[in-house]
Amino acid sequence: MQRNVLEYLDASARRVPDKIAFADDQTSVTFGALSRQAQGLGTWLARHTGAVNVPVAVFIDRTAQSITAMQGVLYAGCCYVPIDNKMPELRIRSILKQVRPKALVYAAADEALAQTLADCCPLCPLEEACAAEPDEALLERCRRRVLDVDPVYILFTSGSTGTPKGIVISHRSVIDFTEWMTAFCGYTGDEVFGNQAPFYFDLSVKDVYQTLKLGATCHIYPRKFFTFPLLLLRAMEADGVTAINWATSAFHLAAASGALAKCPPTTLRTAALGGEALQAKHVNAWRQAAPQLHVINLYGPTEVTVDCTGYHLDRDFADDEPIPLGTACENKEILLLDEQLRPVTPGEPGEICVRGCGLAKGYFGDWDKTRAAFVQNPLRPDYPDLLYRTGDLAVERDGLLYFLSRQDGQIKHMGYRIELGEIEVALHAVEGIDAAVCLYDGSRDRILCIYAGALDSDSLVKAMRRAVPKYMLPNVYHRLERLPYNANGKVDRVKLKEQYLDGAN
Repeated sequence: MQRNVLEYLDASARRVPDKIAFADDQTSVTFGALSRQAQGLGTWLARHTGAVNVPVAVFIDRTAQSITAMQGVLYAGCCYVPIDNKMPELRIRSILKQVRPKALVYAAADEALAQTLADCCPLCPLEEACAAEPDEALLERCRRRVLDVDPVYILFTSGSTGTPKGIVISHRSVIDFTEWMTAFCGYTGDEVFGNQAPFYFDLSVKDVYQTLKLGATCHIYPRKFFTFPLLLLRAMEADGVTAINWATSAFHLAAASGALAKCPPTTLRTAALGGEALQAKHVNAWRQAAPQLHVINLYGPTEVTVDCTGYHLDRDFADDEPIPLGTACENKEILLLDEQLRPVTPGEPGEICVRGCGLAKGYFGDWDKTRAAFVQNPLRPDYPDLLYRTGDLAVERDGLLYFLSRQDGQIKHMGYRIELGEIEVALHAVEGIDAAVCLYDGSRDRILCIYAGALDSDSLVKAMRRAVPKYMLPNVYHRLERLPYNANGKVDRVKLKEQYLDGAN
């Protein structure tokens, strides 16, 4: 029985040691080299941390080194906490304060940033640690103490209170998901994946663990390629990319850019998409350019280990026709429940609630949020059986789920699940801001900031760039003398929505 995700790398390193596993725009690493370097890092960490099943933070970039760092943490018997190296220092400090990592692994390129955080935790220089001679006996002792219910990673996402939430995912959950996805998508060791999702985003779990399991190859493309889709498509064609596991927004962007007509992806066979509602008109644009392309629609929040439903687009869809979420992944069950957690009848909207071993272990260090989101299954009252409440509404038609909307202030923007409340907390922390509200314009996929205060919008933009990641920055700023308030003394969000969303041209 497999109980550790490292068994994927171990097996591929034995089977195809000289095959390229991951390649970025500067370098590449074979499975054999990846295994050796990660074991060196694991040995260094095991000697310096002296503990297993504890968090180790890892600075993440779009590099093959990032994969080595994550796997090295696992060899030490620890779990990795991927941190975007472009993230503002204040947010990094907030995460490190919460998770209290035993070490922070950083590459030489991030030396300056790492040194500013030396007061938060011990530092581990990646290149030096990877060069350590692997201590096989030490690594085996670490491995034996890790069970499949122990964590692989802790992924931090947006939180409504202004504090990021750390979602804890176990080995068993990743193994289950990886095995299902391989079978569902029909992936083989001949795949060449084209990576789009950053490694601090849970969508990337597909690329990482499909590659490691299958002994496939994954090309990691730089951020700029997704701003200039023609460059991306040319690189994919040159690399012979056969499969993409992308955020839906990236798929849509390429379709809307017109680049597909200039460089049709002739080697691409499979597109597995998730993160936002998939639009049929963009699927049709891809299929017109690449008739051989098979498209798969996937859905799921980070808390259920990447995805919990899947659907093969096995027929044509009209441009304005909704695409189903499909049915539950293997070993997961979807329940549609009303506000009292009672099952709805087919055809009625209900909240998507998920059960199964893919559920996260909870939010790191936050029992209140964990208990609110992971609740007892009301249909199984006689023994513990947890459901994760996604906050997403869906309806079942003809045995398939269709997404409807969100229940709360959480949005999907640029493929990321974001709490508008966290952006508002950051806005109110800026000196010179009296009040601020964020709204989401779903039709244009943009975040609006309406604020009152002495600060001009350019100064506010600069301040926010130091406070939140780029994908959480408002796209439009409106300055008012005073925000409207309702009879309860609260900001009148309804009026603001009418003025800036419903009444917008």
